[in-house]
Amino acid sequence: MRVEDLILVSVDDHVVEPADMFERHLPARYRGDDAFPRVVRNDAGDDVWVYDGRAFPNIGLNAVAGRPRDEFGVDPTSFEEMRSGCWDVADRVGDMNANGVLGSLCFPSFPRLCGQVFAEAEDKDVALIALKAYNDWHVESWCGAAPGRFIPLGLVPFWDIELTVQELKRNAERGVKAVSFSENPSKLGFPSLHSTHWDPFWAACQDLGVVPCLHIGSSSTITVTAPDAPFDVTATLQPMNIVQAAADLVWSPVFRRFPDLKIALSEGGVGWLPYFLDKIDLVYRKQSGWTGQDYGDQLPSEVFKERVITCFIDDRVTPDVAERAGTGNMTWECDYPHSDSDWPESPEVAWAGLRGLDDATVNAITHENAIRLFQYDPFAVRPREQCTVGALRAEAAGAGVDTAPRSMRTREQTMGAKADAQMSLLVPERL
Repeated sequence: MRVEDLILVSVDDHVVEPADMFERHLPARYRGDDAFPRVVRNDAGDDVWVYDGRAFPNIGLNAVAGRPRDEFGVDPTSFEEMRSGCWDVADRVGDMNANGVLGSLCFPSFPRLCGQVFAEAEDKDVALIALKAYNDWHVESWCGAAPGRFIPLGLVPFWDIELTVQELKRNAERGVKAVSFSENPSKLGFPSLHSTHWDPFWAACQDLGVVPCLHIGSSSTITVTAPDAPFDVTATLQPMNIVQAAADLVWSPVFRRFPDLKIALSEGGVGWLPYFLDKIDLVYRKQSGWTGQDYGDQLPSEVFKERVITCFIDDRVTPDVAERAGTGNMTWECDYPHSDSDWPESPEVAWAGLRGLDDATVNAITHENAIRLFQYDPFAVRPREQCTVGALRAEAAGAGVDTAPRSMRTREQTMGAKADAQMSLLVPERL
């Protein structure tokens, strides 16, 4: 196999919502109502979402595809300072083609990863209407604009379990087989993954074949070791959020109560899995006699490999890692347009990390697992031979998609990366 022969389906990318999203998808009687989210340009020249008495800026690191790396930073930004593929669906498809990526599952930006912005809002009636408008935009105007190119991902009003199940069902009826959920709802002030509170949600996901996607950072917390620690420390420790979520899931009753449920650990990486799986089996053997954990005739590691969807951007998946971590539910991600993405060279980076594996395993990781697990069928829309990295890049070249890095800095910016700036991204300022 060559790089050009790969078929790539990314189970974790991100979308920057266009400024007119809510105006186009709110029920007509609410359009123009300032109670709902809208974009304004502030005195500094940043485009910010205004909602619920708070300002939510578009943050630089969330939309840096196409920029020189020395321009990356955590500062607020405007739409003009982003590559248009961040928020324009037609240009996004062009950028996917240039990167050789066939399919994409996109997490939100303004609502935050699992819709925390709506969950924190004071007026929950307005929040529910806005959340539904987001889902309608995502399904109809984003995924619907390019059939076969996107895996729809829904949000749910997780502040109300009955409304959560209702919205999950509404989305599932129109083919949405993925839902964003928190890696640690306890950090958001809700019952933990160990609680039975979420059982109706898990049951509905199981019955409807919907995959809950627990994205790293969806607990609105990050690991900060010290107030003066540089950004590099936080970036290094980001996977610890997902390790904690994985431990919660393994020792919670979720997998035993819902034997057909699969859960994705989005942007979690896979390099840590061999140690983690060894550790949970060790804990089980040594501690379960008094803690009461019972997986019957299986080890926790075996259940994990069966039920947890893992994904990575650029981890090195050696044959040893593949064997010990398990590749039956392992998937690949691009993370466009975030700073961890390798766009437009994702195929080369992915291939470098997979080259020790046989072709069947490579195909499973790069696209077959995602197609099966998310009930996604791109080949019903596009012939397989037109879905390879080589074919997609040829299409992008014919369309004149320019991937050369170019400066997006249109005004004086400071690219500070101190811990206090990092934390400010998680708690938007009140107006």
